Amino acid sequence: MQQINCDINNCSHNKSGICYSSRANIGGINVLSKSGTWCDSFSGKYLDNIITNNTNTNTQCDYITCEVENCIHNTNTLCNLQYISISETKSSIYAQTRCSNFYLK
Repeated sequence: MQQINCDINNCSHNKSGICYSSRANIGGINVLSKSGTWCDSFSGKYLDNIITNNTNTNTQCDYITCEVENCIHNTNTLCNLQYISISETKSSIYAQTRCSNFYLK
């Protein structure tokens, strides 16, 4: 099982700094730096908690898909790392999040 360390406190999948989404997807097809990546699975805690509480699951993220074709960790649209980190503490939308493990091929 892969683990996503997450410092985005207002994401509904974040439970004590770990992602509890069943699947996380990293976006940013032809980016050249970490600032061009994002977590498509970001879900605003305050809005989504009205609908459902996504952190009630006891299961961490099952796997990480990746659309970032020019990252050295992308293997056939899957992230080949056991642990990744998602950052940008004050994100309010998915496009403000960052994959801290992006490295250009």
